This record gives sequence, C-alpha cells and structure tokens, in this order.
Amino acid sequence: MIPRKPLASLPTHEVTNMPPHLGDQDLWQSDAALQEGIVRDGASWAQPTLAGFGKIAGAAETFERAELANRYLPELKAFDRYGMRINQVTYHPAYHELMAIAVENEIASFAWNHVQPGSQVGNAALTYMFSQAEGGAMCPMAMTYSAIPALRSTPSVADEWIPRLLSTAYDARDIPVPEKSGATMGMFMTEKQGGSDVRANTMQAVAAGSTTGIGAEYRLTGHKYFCSAPMCDAFLTLAYTDVGLSCFLVPRWTPDGERNALFIQRIKDKLGNRSNASTEMELQDTWSIMVGEDGRGVRTIIDMVHGNRMYCCVSSAALMRQGLVQALHHTTHRSAFGKPLIQQPLMRNVLADLALEAEAALVLALRIARAMDEAKTAESAAALARIGAAIGKYWNCKRAPAHTFEALECHGGPGYIEESIMPRLYREAPVNSIWEGSGNIMCLDVLRAMQREKAAIPALLAEFEHARGANTALDAAANALMDELNDTDDLELRARSITEMMAVTWQGALLVRHAPTAVSDAFCASRLGTRWSGAYGALPSSVHFGAIIDRARPGG
Repeated sequence: MIPRKPLASLPTHEVTNMPPHLGDQDLWQSDAALQEGIVRDGASWAQPTLAGFGKIAGAAETFERAELANRYLPELKAFDRYGMRINQVTYHPAYHELMAIAVENEIASFAWNHVQPGSQVGNAALTYMFSQAEGGAMCPMAMTYSAIPALRSTPSVADEWIPRLLSTAYDARDIPVPEKSGATMGMFMTEKQGGSDVRANTMQAVAAGSTTGIGAEYRLTGHKYFCSAPMCDAFLTLAYTDVGLSCFLVPRWTPDGERNALFIQRIKDKLGNRSNASTEMELQDTWSIMVGEDGRGVRTIIDMVHGNRMYCCVSSAALMRQGLVQALHHTTHRSAFGKPLIQQPLMRNVLADLALEAEAALVLALRIARAMDEAKTAESAAALARIGAAIGKYWNCKRAPAHTFEALECHGGPGYIEESIMPRLYREAPVNSIWEGSGNIMCLDVLRAMQREKAAIPALLAEFEHARGANTALDAAANALMDELNDTDDLELRARSITEMMAVTWQGALLVRHAPTAVSDAFCASRLGTRWSGAYGALPSSVHFGAIIDRARPGG
C-alpha cells in the first residue's frame, strides 16, 4: 500500500533525490506502440474495451494485489480436519481478486466471446496489459483460453464445458461445476521421465465401460510432474490407451458429485510465478472423458499448446514493457553527477535500447495474433501463425530475462530490493521460456513447421518483401536468412541461429513498415548490423535517442 504523506524530514537527514511513488498507470493511454498496433492489426473496434481495462490493470491497487499474492504463497491443504482427503490449495485473497479482475474482463475469453477480425489481437492486448501487473493469474487464464479449440473436437464435451469457460463470472468455490457460475481449465502433460518428450509418458487409460473412443469414459492411473493452477475445475491431460497416446478431460468432481481421484503430492517451490501454485499430482483410477480421437492425443491438444505459447510470447513482451516503464520512472526522478539519470548519455543509450526491444517484442506478438485471426480464411496466414507462434515464443521469451535485468540495473541498489517490483518481474521472466517448451523445443518446432507447412516459409519471406528497399541492413538480413534456409545441412544443429535470424529480421521488417523512422533505423542498425552483441546500451551514436525515449515514456 502506498503510504500517505511519508516523512521526508528525518532526525539525521532530509530525504532528497528519491523517485516518488509511480502510483496508478494507464497501460493503454501511455503506450503509443500498443495503440498503433491495435489499429494496424485489425482490432480498432476493441479500443473502448482496451482503454477501460488499461486503467484497471495499471491501477496501483492491482499492482499491490500482485505483490501480496506473490508474497503470501499458496498452501497445500491435502486433508480436512477430520482426516478426509480434499486436495485443495488455498490462496491469499489478493490472488482471488486478481483472478476476478482477469475473468470479468475476459482475459481468457475475449477472442471467443467476440469472434470477428481482430479478436485474437484484442485478446493479446488484454493479456499484454494484465501481465505487466501479475503473471501468476495468467497461467489459468492462458490455459482456459487455449483449451477451447481442443474441446471443440468433441461436441458433447464442448457443449457442456465451453459455455462455463466463456463465463465472465469468477467462482473460486471448490464444488461441482454445474453449481458454479463460471469455470477455469488447466492442463498437465509432463511426467518425470519424459518432460517435453510426452511420448515417453506412462500414464494409462482404461475404458470405464463397454464404450471406447471419443467422448467415452475412462479411468486414468499414473503421475504428472507439473500441474499448475491445480484449483481449476478441469484439466486436459495425456494418457495411453491400447490404441496410443490420447487426450482426456479430467474434472475435479465426477458427474455423481464426488471428488475425483486427483491426489496433489506437493506444491513446487519455484523461482518465480509464485502466486500460481504448481504441483505434482497422482491419478489413481481417476474419472475422465476422452477428448478427440483415440491415439491422437498430441494432435488434439496441440492447438492448446500453440495458444499457451502465444500467451508466453505476449507476456514476455509485457514484462519488457513494464520493466522499461519502471526504469524510465526511476531515471527521470533520480539525479547523479549534476543532472537526471535520463539525461546522462550512456543511460540514454541503455534506455533507448530497452525501448527498442520492448516495442519490437510487442509488434511481433501482435502480428502473430493477427495471423491467428486470419488463419481460418487464408492458408498462408494459418502457416504464418503456426511457425510464428514458435518463433515469437522462442525469441521474446529468450530476450525478456536479460531485458528485465537491465531495467533492474537502471535502478541501482533500490531495484534489487524486494520492495521494488523489479525482483518479481525478474523472477517471472524465465518461466515463459520454460513453460510449453524450452528454447530447443521451440527451435525444433520451427524446423517442423518449415517441413510440414509448405506455406510457412513463403509466408514469412513475404513479410520481409513488404519492407524490401526501405532499409539496407534489413535487406541484407533477409538475404542472409534466405541463404541459411537454402543450406539444408545440419539444420537441427543450426536451429537456434536460424530461429533468431527469423525473429529479428521479422521484427525489423515490421518496425520499418510501421514504427517511426528513429525506432526502425536504430533497431536495424543495431540488431541487423555487423556489431550487435546482444548487450543493451551499445547503440551507435547516430541513433536519435531522444525520439526513441520520448515515444516510450508514459505521457511522452
């Protein structure tokens, strides 16, 4: 809580040269790149909703709730006072308040409740703003959002569950879902011995009756190693039938009103994302329904995986934006060596570089969201969305931790203190790179998309051609990427460098087409030039630092 009228006159000294409380932020009005992107990528109709939510997500009270939810962590309550197994996780009230904000403002449902061109872009913008305040509540929101396509594969399940997931009422009660006003959905796939290699899973599924296949009842037995948001009302998971690896919906309560056999073993003690419980879970003769075709579990759940990867891409851009905002605020109000930090040449180089990275991450995320919007009507868009989700997830998530650290360093010592938001943002940043496939998995997925989606590379190269001739460094980078793609030797060994080239060249093309010249020229000169090391604050002296910083500053 922001203290009222804190004392500046202390017995030994007067408190000076310390930044004031940042207070309420307007995450929509203060972000020119976001506003421009929403119009450019087809979601102009969502501007009133986004403008209203920018004030809610950026309110000091929302950030305070996030601080409380991450300070007072979820606790496992496996048994009640009478020794009965209940498998509950209890949360600080602030977490439930954040969940209510997210659900009521359609963080998980906007794209599905407002199906029209730009709906995925609008959903991404809501995610981007809320993720600046809190990442833990975003995990169940991401999974609830991304479960919809998988559920549609099984009409009986879709009819029962999708209306509940699209509700804008948050109902935290641990009761059978027919009695609730809204529901959330999670997912757990990984097991100890397999990790990302889900084919190595051992969980078994046995038909509960004479009926088998899609929509039939099964009993599951086995373990799952990472089960986040365990208080969701149901989960999608993978298990083996006699036919093969299949997808199942597992509710917390069975249709007869009994607690399902979901035995939470422990809560993980995580580096970050601490407001969100991540657990290990045993399933013993656990009731479930098959979703999708028998033996086609990975194919059924893959759309959910892609949706979650998109959330990771957007959330990483959000962490970069909020870290930048915090750094700009501190350096504006802190002086050293006779003038504000933000006027010191080397600090201006760092801040401008952070601003370039944050805007490039956002522009890339929104472009991928637009491809998702257009995927139903255009094969090239579907292919671009497929490869783009992996590219964006890899690169934005890979850049976020270093970006957040650099923003923290702009604060000096005060940024390293837990009272600052920066340690929480820094701890949050790595999770997006790990969740739903680490860097290597993403790059291998890029290769798979190249091989299986014949329209993917032509669609990506078309993005570069739209900007051809506007920047020599960009043209050279696009040519270099084509040379890399034409060389088919050791593709897997080179997958990271190829994916990085795709991401940075795509970002450069988007900025050249849509951002102010000061931004695009600086990005291309640094990221696509010959001297780039990846470190922040090494922009060439020809950069228009003032224009870049002013664009990024809230109210600038």
